[in-house]
Amino acid sequence: MEKKLTKSSNKMLSGVLSGIAEYLGLDPTVVRVAYLFLTLFTAFAGLLVYLLLILVMPDPQN
Repeated sequence: MEKKLTKSSNKMLSGVLSGIAEYLGLDPTVVRVAYLFLTLFTAFAGLLVYLLLILVMPDPQN
């Protein structure tokens, strides 16, 4: 079965980070903390990437 990267229904804001966590098979908290650190250390470039992913990633198909 082919894995597909979609937003998750287990969401805090939009489901982007938890969708990435589900795709990679990781705990969503780990992905959220890693995203926080990457955003802080890249002069908040992660915010632009997050906003782009909100627009690009499809919603989950239930």
